Amino acid sequence: MSLQIGDTVPDFEAETTQGRISFHDWIGDQWAIFFSHPADYTPVCTTELGETAKLKGEFDKRNAKAIAISVDPLEDHKGWIGDIEETQGCAVNFPIIADQDNQIANLYGMIHPNADAKVTVRTVFVIDPNRKVRAFFAYPPSAGRNFQEVLRLIDSLQLTDQFKVATPVNWRDGEDVIIVPSLSDEEADQLFTKGYNKIKPYLRTTPQPNR
Repeated sequence: MSLQIGDTVPDFEAETTQGRISFHDWIGDQWAIFFSHPADYTPVCTTELGETAKLKGEFDKRNAKAIAISVDPLEDHKGWIGDIEETQGCAVNFPIIADQDNQIANLYGMIHPNADAKVTVRTVFVIDPNRKVRAFFAYPPSAGRNFQEVLRLIDSLQLTDQFKVATPVNWRDGEDVIIVPSLSDEEADQLFTKGYNKIKPYLRTTPQPNR
């Protein structure tokens, strides 16, 4: 299955380190960061899950929460959590899904056979409260992900949902944004009272509206 932006994510039931869940119910009215890691007791994954735990406060600010998955059994997850907490200096405060039969990983296209047929690659799905895929990306097992980019991506999605703007290259929360080209100058005058800089007819920048 190939999930694309705008698709409703498949529902599933699974055992996790925080009990059995039904995925759509677990999402609730929040944004979800659903990410796969190749294997328990591996070095890069240990650092990634530790970083995710440390960012819980940042996810909370964005009405978001994280959930991880690998094809390892639940008992391995529970044992490995001790290593994460010892080496990364934080409690693992989000669920890890056990997917020994690969059903969920295959449902979400997380196993890339030409990379490794036995484990998941480092996939991330950003899912909104309507259970829609808003963004996704995949890294190979050898490269750890940048979870600051996940936060930046959520910031952009939530901002552009609320206002008729887009975010430029390397944008960070608080910086100028771009007025969407579909708005006329007259409409932009009414909506963006802080003014805007018209660089080209299609390229107009304005201070971030909610700042």
